[in-house]
Amino acid sequence: MPPQGMTWLFCIIALLVGAAIGSFAGYTYRRKIAEKEIGSAEEEATRIINEAIKGAEAKKREAVVEAREEIYRARAEFDKENKERRAELQKQERRLQQKEETIDRKYESVEQKEEKLSLKLKQTEELQEEVRSLKKSQLEVLERISGLTAEEAKNYLVEQVESEARHDAAVKLKEIERQLKEDSDQKAREILSTAIQRCAADHASEATVSVVPLPNDEMKGRIIGREGRNIRTLETLTGVDLIIDDTPEAITLSSFDPVRREVARLALEKLILDGRIHPARIEETVEKARREVENIIKQESERALFETGLHGIHPELVKLLGRMRYRTSYGQNVLNHSIEVAHIAGLLAGELGADVTLAKRAGLLHDIGKAVTHEVEGSHVNIGVDLAKKYRESAEVIHAIQAHHGDVEAQTVVACLVQAADAISAARPGARRENLEAYIKRLEKLEELADGMKGVEKSFAFQAGREIRIVVKPEEVKDDEMILLARELAKKIEDELNYPGQIKVNVVRETRAVEYAK
Repeated sequence: MPPQGMTWLFCIIALLVGAAIGSFAGYTYRRKIAEKEIGSAEEEATRIINEAIKGAEAKKREAVVEAREEIYRARAEFDKENKERRAELQKQERRLQQKEETIDRKYESVEQKEEKLSLKLKQTEELQEEVRSLKKSQLEVLERISGLTAEEAKNYLVEQVESEARHDAAVKLKEIERQLKEDSDQKAREILSTAIQRCAADHASEATVSVVPLPNDEMKGRIIGREGRNIRTLETLTGVDLIIDDTPEAITLSSFDPVRREVARLALEKLILDGRIHPARIEETVEKARREVENIIKQESERALFETGLHGIHPELVKLLGRMRYRTSYGQNVLNHSIEVAHIAGLLAGELGADVTLAKRAGLLHDIGKAVTHEVEGSHVNIGVDLAKKYRESAEVIHAIQAHHGDVEAQTVVACLVQAADAISAARPGARRENLEAYIKRLEKLEELADGMKGVEKSFAFQAGREIRIVVKPEEVKDDEMILLARELAKKIEDELNYPGQIKVNVVRETRAVEYAK
């Protein structure tokens, strides 16, 4: 009997052999199944490939058929289009052929006309030559009959026509001017009278205060001070010259700057009232007077803006407006004059339908240059234009300032209104005074201009130079030439003479017939 361990070994070996045989049998079975499935898949793939090949061939045949049909359609369209183009070309060729035939016929017609024109031109030249010869013979006969050459006769006719034309022109011009003057004078009187009546202003002339009264002559010594220290201090601080002479109980102030003169006047009056006159007190009083004058300047500028109803003016221009309170022109206060010009210009603008605010603004600022004429070189017009440009005033206001004295031609309604308002304000009775010497020179210059005109016998200036009456020589100046002479003299006065307002030119021609009864 085998041992127990061998029995287990044989059992294990038997099991391993059985397992190996079972595994091989399973592997063989699965392999057969896989080979069978692979065969089926290959058959299915072959079938699908064959079907795909058949479908592709069918699609290819369909594409070929469609391509052939498309080629056929394209060829048919091309043939049709080609046929249409050939027909159009044939039509154009027939049209061109017809045009060529028409042009050929016209060319033949033009050649025939040229031949006819050449013939007519030749006949015309022959006729012109015949006319020239006839004209020459007639001119010779006319010259022999009249005793004048052709050139002399032509000059005579020209002179006659020119004389008649000048006469007719002078008569027509006189009639037109008369009618225009009547209409314009009537309308201007209505507008100006309405504007002036609506503007009431003070017209008393102002004189520059340059004399300070003293309570007694002893005050002069106190003002001069020990070794002149008081008067030197006062002159240095104010920039004003104090003239102390033999004039009883008075001191004269002299300065080109009216503001400085006003500061010195106020300071001196305060010192005289106070009685304490020494350098420290003078310095304190001058500073108070300067602040007082600045306050007055501010109040005056605010008054000007309030009275005219304007706003938006640059603060520096407002300060300059206040400084014009101490500036005069021919004795007329410049600030009051500017306010009056603003009112009148605004009223005139309202009558004419123009911009009232713009007219007032230009009228108020038209003399702004006079506020600094003692500090800046140049005329107040140019200085005013520069100031208006510097502080960004509108172009209309700048032009009105520039044109208010006629330095440039007025291009706007506002400029013309400011000119008129300025003349009205200056021409009011008592508004301005004029130096006697300058007045006489202006009248003499006016008469001198009139005497220099051709045909003038005498001239007389009337109404303070606002009218010039000239008497002409009747044998040299005819009635119809008087209007031309008056116009020429007025133009000469405008170009060569400076004057306020306007000057009336009155031409007088007198013809006398003298006979004696015996």
